Order: sequence, then C-alpha cells, then structure tokens
Amino acid sequence: MDSPARRHYQRVTAAKAAGDAQPGRPQGGQQYELFAAALWEARQTLKGIKSVEAKIAAKRELLPQFGPYVQGVLEGGTGAQDDVLVTVMLWCFDIGEIATGLEIAEYAIRHGLDAPDRFERDTATLVAEQVAEEALRQLQVTKNEKGEDDSSEAAAYLVMHLVQAEALTREADMHDQVRAKLHKALGYAYRDKGNSIDEALTHLRRALELNDKAGVKKDIEQLERQAKQQQQQQQQNEGGQAQS
Repeated sequence: MDSPARRHYQRVTAAKAAGDAQPGRPQGGQQYELFAAALWEARQTLKGIKSVEAKIAAKRELLPQFGPYVQGVLEGGTGAQDDVLVTVMLWCFDIGEIATGLEIAEYAIRHGLDAPDRFERDTATLVAEQVAEEALRQLQVTKNEKGEDDSSEAAAYLVMHLVQAEALTREADMHDQVRAKLHKALGYAYRDKGNSIDEALTHLRRALELNDKAGVKKDIEQLERQAKQQQQQQQQNEGGQAQS
C-alpha cells in the first residue's frame, strides 16, 4: 500500500544509496533494484499498447510511483549511472511534464549520465529533441483550441523552459537538425508570446542556418514584414510627438 510514510522511506533510502554510489558507476541499492523492476514491468505494459495516445496516457498513470525515488536521487545523488532516472526524465517529456523532465535533465547532464542503450542517442540530444517536439506540439494545440490571451500565456511558459533546455544542451555535440528544431521551437514560442519579434527572428534564422529544410522560411518573411511595419509605425509616432 502506498502511503506518505512509505514514500518518505523510499525517498530517504534512495537519497542515501545515490549519495553512497560512485559517480559514473552503475547505481545500486535496494530502492534502485525495486524501481528498476517496477520500470521493467511498466515497459512490459507499454509494449502491449499499440496506440501512441494510449501509451502516453499509460505513462501518465505509471510515472507517479517513481516520484519518491527520483526525488531522493536528485537530493542526494552524486552522479551514478541511473537508467531508471533517465527513463523517467524522458517519459516526463512524453507526457508534457517539461518542468519535471528538465529538473531531472539538469542533474543528468551535469553528471554526464548516459541514456539507456535502447534510446540510441545521448542524453543531451534526447533532451533537446524531446523538449522541442513537445513544445511545438503544445504551441499547436494551444493555437487551435484557445484564445489569444491563453496562447500568449502558454507560449511565455514554454519560452522559459525552452531557454532552459537550450542552455543545458548548448555545449553538447549533436546533429544540426536537432539543434535547429530547438531553435525553431524557441522562435515560435517567442512569436506566440507577443512583443518578441526580434527574439523570434533570431531563433528562426538560426534554425534555418542549421537546417535549410527546417520549414521556417515563410515564418521568417512574415515576421520580417511585421518588424518593418512596427518600425515604420514607431517612426511615425516619434515624428508626430516631435511636431506637437
């Protein structure tokens, strides 16, 4: 039975084991073994689901059980290799919990944790790509379903997290197409945030430099026209004030 006392015990023992582990070596300890087994069972459940939408819903139900373990590792860990932690991070991005995923990502990248072999990409690349893809998805959903005010607020929230993801992965070596996707997401988030045309253009232009097939050329042209119109309007306003 899950209870506050049990979750506290899991967190404390996970923190101690993570603190005692040797950085760079595989994480061990009772709690790690228990949660590694729970992760294996969770993955078996997901393998039996064909629908991507249903898989995401299942991950949303499965992830809370790992919360105490993750919290303990983040509190006491010194950088042991931890497949449970990195997998939970990626699942957080899958279900749209970008803030929680980035909290884990900061720890994982700082300590140089590898992604499990089945992901076939390094941790920084996975973070950059998954945050970008989830942000682009949320921007599109918000644009389709909500009003302008809600879109602006949601975009501002995503800007904050995309900036964090870009800073975390800036020094990593990754394919240009992945980094372009992150800048594309930043550009669109700044655009939808409002009053941020210059920032939006900076990131969309960078995305195009990195990948000429990023699909941002028309958006750049549109924003350049808006920027020119704003500049002309500002000049007219300043001229009117000078004459008065």
